[in-house]
Amino acid sequence: MEALRRHWARVTDASTCALLNLAQWRHRRHAVGKHALEEYLAACEPLDRPQFYAAPALEPLQESPRHVRWPTPHPSGFAANDLASALIFEGPRGWRAPTVLILHALMSLNDAGYRRLAARVNDLGWHAALLHLPFHYERRPRGYLNGELAITADLIRNGQGLRQGVSELRQLMAWLRARGCGEFGVFGTSYGGWTGALLASVEDDISFVALLQPIADVEHAIWESPAGATIRLLLRRNGICGGMTRRHAHLTSPMHGKPSAPRARTVLAVGAYDRIAPPDRIEALAEAWGGARVIASPQGHFGYAAARDMFAAVREMIA
Repeated sequence: MEALRRHWARVTDASTCALLNLAQWRHRRHAVGKHALEEYLAACEPLDRPQFYAAPALEPLQESPRHVRWPTPHPSGFAANDLASALIFEGPRGWRAPTVLILHALMSLNDAGYRRLAARVNDLGWHAALLHLPFHYERRPRGYLNGELAITADLIRNGQGLRQGVSELRQLMAWLRARGCGEFGVFGTSYGGWTGALLASVEDDISFVALLQPIADVEHAIWESPAGATIRLLLRRNGICGGMTRRHAHLTSPMHGKPSAPRARTVLAVGAYDRIAPPDRIEALAEAWGGARVIASPQGHFGYAAARDMFAAVREMIA
């Protein structure tokens, strides 16, 4: 059985990585140049995380009990992407209930699974909020796949997309606090797990962090992961190597910032056969965070076992 699971995980991950690399190849003419990247990194080097992820007050353009939309604090130049959007799933205890922030994966086909997760969170008495991360769902520019522009060989846009997502989440948290919420949790998957890890390093009232197969090691994701094959090919063509990208780690690497949530309430899920967020990288992140709990599930990067196992852990923490 284990051999079959391992084989299936390799096939699933390999086929999905092939599609990701094909999507990235579409943007080969827009790979960041060495000079432009050096200028961007030089501008970012003196910044700390609170400065980089600054979050002015949210000014809604559309507001209802179930949906809020507002202008991003860090525009990308894509009109659709620059309007942040979050769905609110109210629990039975009203606005003063704690809120789980649900952060979806890169290029997920739809948000149906995350809506089901929100309903399960509501059953436990918590609010839930699903932010559409940059370039996804309502924020997808016309002519592009869902999330296609979030991660490409344009490393500047990648970094600015992470900046958008984290800053918008901070705005959303402040908006919820103003309505009575005083406690938050984070449930993030893959790219959403990466975003959630960064958020947890700059906010103090997050009581638990649950991340499924987050992008824990950015350098591995760019220079070793099978999902980054096209990206590193294009970067090397432009004379860019790993030594340059490490200069942004103080702002965008989960390894370089710890969450404020208690260690016992910080849980990382790993797929035993995952090559995109491999077990050794997740375990290294857990160690960097002072001994976070690690849950291993028999799958690759793509599958449902890890989500099931993680929710069981979350239910123990918040029920």
